[in-house]
Amino acid sequence: MSRARRVTRMSEEQIAALAEAALADLAARLAQRAFRPLPPPAGPGAPPTPDQGAHLMETDLQGDALARLHTLVHLRRAAERLTDQVARDAVEAGAGYPQLGEALEMSRQGARKRWPGLVPAAPSHPPTERSPR
Repeated sequence: MSRARRVTRMSEEQIAALAEAALADLAARLAQRAFRPLPPPAGPGAPPTPDQGAHLMETDLQGDALARLHTLVHLRRAAERLTDQVARDAVEAGAGYPQLGEALEMSRQGARKRWPGLVPAAPSHPPTERSPR
């Protein structure tokens, strides 16, 4: 005899807190990787290349908070592109503007305004033929 599993759904506040914590962690890790100092130039006393010098100077001047801020801009743009792609995928799977709006916590009209023409219009009924008088 199998036991039914109890599924608990998180509250909106819990989901938001979890998403913000995960995003902050991701931004910190990406910033650390993107803005880590470059290796020193080859050979003792060799001057840094222009790219190396600029990157090292920016890293020193920007600090951790600005590096994370810069990274968050890239994450926001990536999230928007991914949101658009997943919306297209949802429409291909049969979703309409009401479902897109609900998923994005906006109205059907808001979803239609964001992605005009994404959901194909429902086929109109052909006009009924009138009998001649």
